[in-house]
Parts: sequence; C-alpha cells; structure tokens
Amino acid sequence: MSEEIVTLDRAGNSIRRLIRQHGKFPEDLRKSLRPRMKAAGQPILADARRRASWSTRIPRALRLATSFTRRQAGVSIVASQRIAPHARPLEGIRGNRTFRRPVFGDRETWVEQNTRPYLVPAADLHGRRVVQAVNQAVDDAAQAAGYGE
Repeated sequence: MSEEIVTLDRAGNSIRRLIRQHGKFPEDLRKSLRPRMKAAGQPILADARRRASWSTRIPRALRLATSFTRRQAGVSIVASQRIAPHARPLEGIRGNRTFRRPVFGDRETWVEQNTRPYLVPAADLHGRRVVQAVNQAVDDAAQAAGYGE
C-alpha cells in the first residue's frame, strides 16, 4: 500500500480545464501524457532521493504517480509504506518539527525525534518548473489531439 506524500497540485490546472470541458479526461491523452508527466517530475524525485540519502529505505520507497481526476490532477510523489513506514513522520508532513516514537525494542519508553524533510524542499526548489512542464505537455497533447480551445 502506498501513501501519498507530496502533490504538485498546481500542475492540475490544464488537466482540470480539460475535465471541465469534456466531463472526463480523455483516455487517449492519458496514455500519451503519463511518460511526459513522469519525465517532468524526475527532477523533484531525484532531489528528494538525494536529500533522503541518510536513509537506506526512503530513497527506494519514493516513486512518481500521475492522476487525471478532478480531485487530484497532476504528478505526485508517493512513498511505499511497506518499504519505508517511517517516511511520512520523518518528512514532517503535518507541519510538526518533531514526532514521538517508541525506543527500539521498548514500547514503554517514548522519545521525541526531529523531522528531516526531504520532499518539501525538493518540491519548493523544482516545483514551479515541473508545474510549467506538465501544463505545457498537457496543452501540447490536447492541441495535437484536437481537444484545444
């Protein structure tokens, strides 16, 4: 089971526009767009993996996912909960700078641990370029397929 970590939500603008116009994102465009969307998201994924290199499990647990729904449209970075169950608390996804965890082998003793964000800094650094690349890919594909305005 995978757990969603960071979504480049602004990347959904062109996707959502097509959904509003056509009721559902056209299937032919989905197939042609997925590789371009994933290629556009690679800089964030590579940077997040580099920033999490202190972990042996988090970098290999990260992957890119695409979505074409009204609720969530664009590119997301997901972490496999099976491979790295600690990925979410260490990212500080809820905005906390610390989290509580049991001491290894002792469920009675809990300690505070600092977060070590790796996804948000990568998204902040590369996000704007990725959003532009995804929107451009959607617009180009839609125009080529005759869905343009």
